[in-house]
Amino acid sequence: MKKFEYDTLNIEATGVWGGKVDDVNFKQKLNDMGQNGWELVGMTASNLAYGQTRWIICTFKREII
Repeated sequence: MKKFEYDTLNIEATGVWGGKVDDVNFKQKLNDMGQNGWELVGMTASNLAYGQTRWIICTFKREII
């Protein structure tokens, strides 16, 4: 039976009203995780208030060998 481990990456959304993400930095962090064998399996936005995004939470998994 395959076994997996999981990790999360929290990306902060900045700006007065939230929701602004540094696209280049975000892609680099996702690529770094991929280079280390992590597969992105889910992504969700965490709201601050009134629909304002505060964090983007990325969930990764990789097989334990």
